[in-house]
Amino acid sequence: MTKYHTEPANRTTARFTAKLMANGKRNLSDRILRQALARAEAQAHRPGLEVLEAALRNATPIIEVKPRRVGGATYQVPVEIRGDRRLSLGVRWLVQAARKRNGKSMSDKLAQELVDAMNGLGAAVKRREDTHKMAEANRAFSHFKW
Repeated sequence: MTKYHTEPANRTTARFTAKLMANGKRNLSDRILRQALARAEAQAHRPGLEVLEAALRNATPIIEVKPRRVGGATYQVPVEIRGDRRLSLGVRWLVQAARKRNGKSMSDKLAQELVDAMNGLGAAVKRREDTHKMAEANRAFSHFKW
């Protein structure tokens, strides 16, 4: 670690910083996250970390489907997601949704996505809902769990 890098406030922000990072530019990704949290704080009138936690809570899936071959047929079997992967998926989906948005800067786009996710809107929350719907639709195959 370089002497210029400051340690993030908690593990969640560290995960976000790592997921935002491109070409090893941690300082830039750290700055983008700080600016996004400041903008989200101004928009939502709540502390930035609180906005981040609420957005992550709304975008994090609980259950997903995994393909399982049984006798020549492939079934989509719903399985519960363990905590670490759950957090990873939530962070990844929020960052991907922010990157796809139209906007000026990445911090603008990320702030907007965080506020939308906090309010139960946005692409990351929609992806979570789609995942849950798919798992619900394939509940009949849940006995194929291993």
